[in-house]
Amino acid sequence: MSNKVVILGGGPGGYVAAIRLRQLGFETILIEKNRVGGVCLNVGCIPTKALYKSAEILNHASHLESFGLDFDGVVKPNAHKIRERKNQVVDTLVSGVEKLLSSAGVNVLYGEGKLLSSNSVTVNGEVIEFDNLIIATGSSSFIPPIVGVEHEGVVTSTELLDFESIPEELVIVGGGVIGMEFAGIFASFGSKVTVLEAMPNILPGIDGEIVKRLKPILKKKGIEIITSAMVQEISKDGQKLYVTMEGKKGPVVVSGDQVLVATGRRPNTQNLGLEEIGVEMNRKGIVVDEHFRTSQENIFAIGDVNGKWLLAHAASAQGEYVSEYLAGKKPKMGRFVPGCVFLFPEVASVGYTEEQLKEQDIAYHVSKFMLGANGKALTMGESEGLVKVISDEDFKIIGVHIMGVHASDLIHEGLLACEMGLSVDELKHVIHAHPTLAEAFYESVMGLKGEAVHMVQSRR
Repeated sequence: MSNKVVILGGGPGGYVAAIRLRQLGFETILIEKNRVGGVCLNVGCIPTKALYKSAEILNHASHLESFGLDFDGVVKPNAHKIRERKNQVVDTLVSGVEKLLSSAGVNVLYGEGKLLSSNSVTVNGEVIEFDNLIIATGSSSFIPPIVGVEHEGVVTSTELLDFESIPEELVIVGGGVIGMEFAGIFASFGSKVTVLEAMPNILPGIDGEIVKRLKPILKKKGIEIITSAMVQEISKDGQKLYVTMEGKKGPVVVSGDQVLVATGRRPNTQNLGLEEIGVEMNRKGIVVDEHFRTSQENIFAIGDVNGKWLLAHAASAQGEYVSEYLAGKKPKMGRFVPGCVFLFPEVASVGYTEEQLKEQDIAYHVSKFMLGANGKALTMGESEGLVKVISDEDFKIIGVHIMGVHASDLIHEGLLACEMGLSVDELKHVIHAHPTLAEAFYESVMGLKGEAVHMVQSRR
């Protein structure tokens, strides 16, 4: 067993790998150019969810009367306080990761690492030799070559997280997860939000029925969504920005105080010395095999930089896998990776969508249970949404798609069912507490065979 491992990047892939390697007895050096925690913790998942929580509470406060509560004052967002709370959450978690690394005995070096050979790296003028290297440098916002993208007020998600005031009008270029999450947050804060998406629909990869049901809900909340919109140019007149796009019926101009460019991410492979030592790459990132090994036998790549899944939890899982693989164990990687979108309502998904099954000509069964028929959802005032469960011909669960309150928490029972290959009959005798949102999953599963008690059955 090789004993010295260097990791480039201290995000959710890199720092998890570093700690697991130390647990397995490796000498571990983690090189990070900014702060540990990576994009996810510093300028991604965590700060966005802190803003989301502020927006969620504001949403609740706006209809207190529906819960029988009288309130004479006005609740309004304070940009400075929201930003400060977000920073406190991030700082607390970064500090926590630093303590975890320290207590595990990981040697953390701050600086930019660059490969000199397949066995050595330089950082801050120091040359470090290694037996194995894990590249976990993540990804960064992709800025397309749009005319006028350099104007002040045109920002990426990183800059928008540090907003000093809430824009009256916000234009978002890109209707993927990042764009839509910011749309939901700033619409709740009172911004007039317009989303421009080049594809025929928002949230690619999410089950089509979920998206179809979601769009009118978002429109009701003041989010305008324009699809098949190819942005041509961004111009500026005074303090206003104007986005010109080619729509379905010709050119359209949309105004905004700020323009968020959320058109995807690209792997951070630049200036690492990868080309010089012959590490193979493609347009998605670093090419890896089933063990996340690159074309260099002792160099591995995990997380966003390999382009497989641009998700923090996938990076962490890969980090643990590679660590155990290097230790000579026989690790397993989960077949199913859940995805969550923090909107109002939340969306969460795992496994096959109906579109994928139709495309691959796979026979399936589908069942849906509406949250409007769930007692807990009604008591919460959160009856919008549904739990959709898909099984194969033999009634084994192969896909779960949820739109509704706490979807990001509920999805994990669906994940477990998919991962373990559980069938309707195996789940039938699993008792769910009442009243809970989880009952909606159970009812949807039972609906696959027409055995759901709390679902109106169509007469055959």
